[in-house]
Amino acid sequence: MTPCPARCPHGDRRLPAHALRRLSAAVSAVLLAVLAGLLASPASAEDRLRIGSKRFTESYVLAEVLARAADPARPAEVLAGLGNTAIVYEALRAARIDLYPEYLGTIDREILKGEGGADLASIRARLAPLGLGVAVPLGFNNGYALAMRESEAERLGIRRLSDLAAHPTLRAGLSNEFIGRADGWPGLAARYGLPQRPTGLDHALGYAALAEGRIDLMDIYTTDAKIDALKLRVLQDDRSHFPRYDAVLLYRLDVPARAPAAWARLQALEGAIDERAMIAMNARAELERVPFGTIARDFLATRANPTAPTAPTARRGLLETLFAPDLGRLAAQHLGLVAASVGAAVAIGLPLAIAVAARPRARAAVLASVGVLQTVPSLAMLALLIAVTGTIGVVPAVLALTLYALLPIVHTAVAGLAGVPPGLRDAADALALTRGQRLRLVELPVAMPTIVAGLRTATTICVGTATIAAFIGAGGFGERIVTGLALNDGRLLLAGALPSAALAIMLDALLALLERRLRGGAPRPSDQAAMT
Repeated sequence: MTPCPARCPHGDRRLPAHALRRLSAAVSAVLLAVLAGLLASPASAEDRLRIGSKRFTESYVLAEVLARAADPARPAEVLAGLGNTAIVYEALRAARIDLYPEYLGTIDREILKGEGGADLASIRARLAPLGLGVAVPLGFNNGYALAMRESEAERLGIRRLSDLAAHPTLRAGLSNEFIGRADGWPGLAARYGLPQRPTGLDHALGYAALAEGRIDLMDIYTTDAKIDALKLRVLQDDRSHFPRYDAVLLYRLDVPARAPAAWARLQALEGAIDERAMIAMNARAELERVPFGTIARDFLATRANPTAPTAPTARRGLLETLFAPDLGRLAAQHLGLVAASVGAAVAIGLPLAIAVAARPRARAAVLASVGVLQTVPSLAMLALLIAVTGTIGVVPAVLALTLYALLPIVHTAVAGLAGVPPGLRDAADALALTRGQRLRLVELPVAMPTIVAGLRTATTICVGTATIAAFIGAGGFGERIVTGLALNDGRLLLAGALPSAALAIMLDALLALLERRLRGGAPRPSDQAAMT
């Protein structure tokens, strides 16, 4: 018996088996190409150094200085705003980056778990077994401190950290990294007997909160540009809790042999940046909104020719920031992350939904499991996947986005398959279709509009959530958002958020067209009589 007559009333409305196979093959090919491109991008220029940075102004600036100093003609690749110490250090260990600017106190206490106060030679000896080195002291110390508004500190008579113990009601807004660091709040509170209960707050946003009186106390870096601008009082560390944080380069030991010319130029930066120079560069970034690359270029030009005047830099408006030269690169990265994660979610979720659709217990267990994944905070998910994969960047980002996209894919596929009218299944049985033929020729075409509706939801979720990829160096529009947060720059935040929203709208519109075509051409329940 022929499985389905050539002139069957629904024959030209369903998706033919060969079309489904071709569509599946095309999706798989695109997915593999996107993943290959994303994964290959970090290693596409092995002859160039890859320099990382943390997610605060000074680290952004220093990374650009190092990139331009290493090769003035072709600056090294910069992976900016990778996150806190733990993430950037993991990137270095995993060879995702070759070096980054770090601080001796942080290396000693946070990375090597020392007691603080170790000298450069001691730290170098302890790093060597890890395949890492420390060199090129840049010439300045950027220590931790706590600060208050000058007027409030004067009113309460607070000049030293020990004075804080008498004021338990002070509202402390501290950066999350400082709250968690051994040399941060835990050790500080223990040494000084501080009773305050701090609230976690992004470092850049803390300045605005302090200036507006929403908090009374915050952690600062001693080279921050806003200390003087906001008239803050830096409290004296009268019990010497904080170690020195001399800026150095933390690098992989193979770098000098692999890039000897670039390494020689980087060594020439030893002692080249004092506190005044660093504060001035931070001020240009935070107060004048000068791009990091411009600040680095001007610093190196002035160092080469101290009498050369620094060209004034006009502040870019929103449109100029929005359509900056990095727009195409960020769009391609963002679209690639979304395509790879949604494609992977479909490849995993659709077969899973087919397997459990007719099994109530299995279906309930699967839906509960993918639902739980949605409740895991995105940064926690990234941290977990970084630990599991042992790397940062594209791989953990795509895995995280895939897990978040599974729920709408699986849920709508199960709902669509469950919604196939029993009459259509009976008709398929009457035509002696096998289970696979019934799925391919009847059930999937009927459920396809619902599945595409889930695909729309998953895609929209992925476009928005993909902005977190920038926190671990995977690129996308999140780079602008992360940098905007670090600088408290609303223009940069909008320049990242608006293209992301536009991409979500564009992809949703394309998928809506596909959904309408499928709903217009899928077998309808009224076709049941014609089939029988």
